[in-house]
Amino acid sequence: MTQIGVLAGNPRPASRALQAALALREALASTLGVPVDGPVVDAATLAPAVFTEPDTIKAALEALSHADVLVVATPTYKAAYTGLLKAVLDQAPSGWLRGKVVVPLQIAASDKHALAVEVHLRPVLTELGALVPQALFLNEASLPAHVTDFDLDSDVLKALVR
Repeated sequence: MTQIGVLAGNPRPASRALQAALALREALASTLGVPVDGPVVDAATLAPAVFTEPDTIKAALEALSHADVLVVATPTYKAAYTGLLKAVLDQAPSGWLRGKVVVPLQIAASDKHALAVEVHLRPVLTELGALVPQALFLNEASLPAHVTDFDLDSDVLKALVR
């Protein structure tokens, strides 16, 4: 069974980025015709352990490694993704995402940050081996009303997820 995992990189627990990522997971499951199932990691809960408890971060990354598809969501901080997400991803082993379909989702207050997901987040995920068929940007003004309106390329996603 296809599992769709979520990694939310917002330092605020139960953030809007996490909620948007969960909604995207539901949309992906619907597009792929699979149940909504898979690990969810809210990086905010890992924040106290990021630099002091590597085993905690390793366990979270291990749980996410069992997902076939991964949603990685972050708000925009300083025109890029959060430092917390960077600190978590820096602890991932080389090739951690090799062969996995990853859909990055970046949220910002202004459309002028729409390219951040392509320029900053996609490269780090591909460096870890991810297949990134589509990166998504969401203006926070559309939250929560339109959080389910994702323009997913269903043909590409279905071809990659088998």
